[in-house]
Amino acid sequence: MGLLVDGNWQDQWYDTKSSGGKFVRSEASFRNWVTADGSAGPSGEGGFKAESGRYHLYVSYACPWAHRALIFRALIGLTDHIGVSVVDPDMLSDGWELKSAFPGATGDKLYGATFLREIYLKAKPDMTGRVTVPVLWDIERETIVSNESAEIIRMFNSAFNEVTGNHDDYWPEHLRAPIEPVNARIYDTVNNGVYKAGFATSQEAYDEAVHPLFDSLDWIEDILSRNRYLMGDRITEADWRLFTTLVRFDKVYHTHFKCNRQRIVDYPNLWAYVRELYQWPGVAETVNFDHIVHHYYYSHDTINPHRIVPITADPDFHAAPNRERLSAA
Repeated sequence: MGLLVDGNWQDQWYDTKSSGGKFVRSEASFRNWVTADGSAGPSGEGGFKAESGRYHLYVSYACPWAHRALIFRALIGLTDHIGVSVVDPDMLSDGWELKSAFPGATGDKLYGATFLREIYLKAKPDMTGRVTVPVLWDIERETIVSNESAEIIRMFNSAFNEVTGNHDDYWPEHLRAPIEPVNARIYDTVNNGVYKAGFATSQEAYDEAVHPLFDSLDWIEDILSRNRYLMGDRITEADWRLFTTLVRFDKVYHTHFKCNRQRIVDYPNLWAYVRELYQWPGVAETVNFDHIVHHYYYSHDTINPHRIVPITADPDFHAAPNRERLSAA
């Protein structure tokens, strides 16, 4: 995981020395919005109108943040309207590579680029920052719209309604305010919490991350003992943002990131909930465990210096979740 500095690539890992051993995630660099009419969104500039065939996603099947975008692309019916290029699962000294040898990786379908950083530099030749996925690319203007997954899924949720004819709403107006604190806690302690535990380089930093992680999993388990979904009887973006971490947990985070107090299969309600979301129409096709397992164990030589890819747990995501009893009458 290197970065660009004034347009030049540097093979540089996250600096945990200056933060007392803590992993600190970088902010997204591009924060524009696709809107139905091309007007400006909450941040960035306007000019990005929702149109079929105009946009392209660069993703990694391994990355939970990119996975969010793939899920919403499937849920909203955008698979015929927004193309996808899938990077190689290995992320080594050159960062994300656009190769196609690993099954499921596609290479760059637009420009034949070798490295994802070339796409960033095409948008901004003097770019400084991390080269991350997902990337939402505007083919017409040849620039990056956004590399912030939380905002890309909200664009997909509503901007393309007239393009797809799909008006499913995972961020409904009346639930937006209560969703925010749930998202915030889950992001800090679960989505990012597994990384803060896994990338910690001091015992104090690890302890500071791993205990809130399991406190939050216990909290979510309690919610799901009473509710079918995080916000009640309606599935929302909060559920999908959580799902991409949970589906990876037992195969990689439990072992690789030392998040091993419990597995997700040890939580009756969480485990049933993950199975229900995995079995949601179109979602299983966005999950690629070969990419997930290979990426984490092979790419992070600071954690696994010999790059041994282990056998992993094989939970049955196809088992019946039986959560209908929690639906509202």
